[in-house]
Amino acid sequence: MEMSTDLEKVKRWIGESESLVFFGGAGTSTESGIPDFRSAAGLYKTASGKGVPPEVMLSHTYFMEHTESFFEFYKSRMIYKDAAPNDAHYALAALENAGKLSAVVTQNIDGLHQDAGSRNVFELHGSVRRNACMDCGATYDLDGMLALGGVVPRCTACGGIVKPDVVLYEEPLDQATWFGALAAIREADMLIVGGTSLTVYPAAGLVDEFRGNRLVLINRDETGYDRRAGAVFRQSIGETLRALAT
Repeated sequence: MEMSTDLEKVKRWIGESESLVFFGGAGTSTESGIPDFRSAAGLYKTASGKGVPPEVMLSHTYFMEHTESFFEFYKSRMIYKDAAPNDAHYALAALENAGKLSAVVTQNIDGLHQDAGSRNVFELHGSVRRNACMDCGATYDLDGMLALGGVVPRCTACGGIVKPDVVLYEEPLDQATWFGALAAIREADMLIVGGTSLTVYPAAGLVDEFRGNRLVLINRDETGYDRRAGAVFRQSIGETLRALAT
C-alpha cells in the first residue's frame, strides 16, 4: 500500500497517542470471508428464509415464536467456524501489544479479535462462542452447542433451549459491556472507526461520545461522520491497519 499523506499523519498521531481505541463493525471481518450486513453482497441483501427478512429472523420475537426456523438461519448464515483473523485483527493486536491501543469495541460476534491476540475487547452484540441454557444456565462453547445435535440445541442437563449469547433485535445490550465501551471511548485521545456504516444504534452513537480531536475512519462507503474525521480511508481495512501498525 503506497504511503499517503494521511497515512503518515495518522501514524504520527498513533505515535503521540496515549489512549487509542478502535471501534469496528462487520467490515472488519469481511476479509476473513464473513459477509457484512448492508452492502450489495451483504446478508440483508442476499439472504432470506421462508420469505422473512433477516432482521426479522434475528429478532427476539422470532426466536421465541419460530425457534426452529431461527436456528436454521442462524447456524447457516451467522456462524463461520473456519474463519481466521485477517490483517486488520492482527494489526490491532500488535498495537495493543505495543501499548498503543487501549481497547477494541466491536459490533461483531465472531471472536476473531481475540483469536488474533487482542485482550481488551468489548463485544457490544455478544459472541457466537458463548451459549447458555435458558432454563438451568448451563454454558456451552460454540463446538459444544453445535454438538448437541438437532436443529434446536437442547441442554444435556435439563433439556432446555440453548440460546447463543448474541444480542438479537428487540434485546438490550449487556450493560457492563456497554458502559465499559463508553468509558474507553470517552477516555480515548484518538479513535479509529473501521468497517462500519455507523447506522446501527445505539452502537453508532458511541462515536458521539468521543471527546478527542483525532478521529480516523476506514470504510469503503461514505458515513455520516466523514466530515468530522481528520482522515478517511476507503482502501482495504486490513491493508490500511497493517500500514498504520508498522
